[in-house]
Amino acid sequence: MAVRTLAREHLAVDVLAAARLLLGCLVVADRPDGQVVVRLVELEAYRGSDDPAAHSYRGRTARNAVMFGPPGHLYVYFVYGLHFCANISCLPDGEPGAVLLRGAEVVSDLVTARLARPTARSDADLARGPARLATLLGLRREHNGLDLTDPTSPVRLLPGDPIAAEQVRTGPRVGVAAAQDRPWRFWVAGSPAVSAYRRRPNPARTRRR
Repeated sequence: MAVRTLAREHLAVDVLAAARLLLGCLVVADRPDGQVVVRLVELEAYRGSDDPAAHSYRGRTARNAVMFGPPGHLYVYFVYGLHFCANISCLPDGEPGAVLLRGAEVVSDLVTARLARPTARSDADLARGPARLATLLGLRREHNGLDLTDPTSPVRLLPGDPIAAEQVRTGPRVGVAAAQDRPWRFWVAGSPAVSAYRRRPNPARTRRR
């Protein structure tokens, strides 16, 4: 596959525009057991300046520094002590924002993908959900900060076929405790790799009286 990475300036935009742009884009990962290529079909936007659900909402730390730019870099973090999740930084350099990779369809050799995710029950499950997607691509803490726009990077972001407006859906983000009703999740209608929506319970409403 010819390497023509997405230009960095295309991601130096607001998180909502970046999430819409990234639908249909390809992520190529060079794993030790072979190359895996996925088509992004579900994403969530997080804007640090006014978004209490964003890791960068309370300011810059060693953990969230990638969210502050430059755009086009991988922000990888460990969650719940169980698995990794991956984001792509966006907005102009210095402004915190990122788009979470929530779901993707495998468009490369399925045998190689199955080696990476042997417990997947179906092809649609290979990269449905942020943890499964990160596992499939082999993303771990050492990949935090990788430049996806660099053609020599082991993980690269490539333009894909544009998604028609009538195929794009938006709705609340999944599993966040704050600002969970914002329609900042974007997905491709009809894709089997899109995760089911589950609203996170509000602790204040579920607390025993």
